[in-house]
Amino acid sequence: MQLAVVAVAAVADVPEAMPDSTNESNTRATGSCFCGAVTYKVTGELRDIKACHCSQCRKTSGNYVVASAADTDLVISDQGSLTWFQSSNEAQRGFCSGCGGNLFWKHQDKDYTSIMAGTLDLPTNLKIISHIYVADASDYHSFHENDVTYEQED
Repeated sequence: MQLAVVAVAAVADVPEAMPDSTNESNTRATGSCFCGAVTYKVTGELRDIKACHCSQCRKTSGNYVVASAADTDLVISDQGSLTWFQSSNEAQRGFCSGCGGNLFWKHQDKDYTSIMAGTLDLPTNLKIISHIYVADASDYHSFHENDVTYEQED
């Protein structure tokens, strides 16, 4: 299987790097990759965290992924390091080409961009609300009886 990496400018409906024109008092959250070449802020609501155990998330992160999400209120500032990888026919993953940090996931038919929770600056004031694609979870992972789980997406 041959994989393609596409530049952010070629990706439709993904927030591109743009000048910082929003009022800082409206900023709900900020975050970045490990090296700081890609930063972002969210001026609207963030979804609470979903933990995805699908095989693609496991392969791209080394474990399951925990992610929040934002609608069009996501503003990305990029110093040329944000790269979008077409990980399936329907979705792309945004990562930093400098440090390799896994930052974003965007489905072509969804109105939101998932944000990897570990890239958010503290405090997040978010909580894990569900585990999805649990049928694909690695055999070393166990779920607790209070975990909300879904075989696929909820």
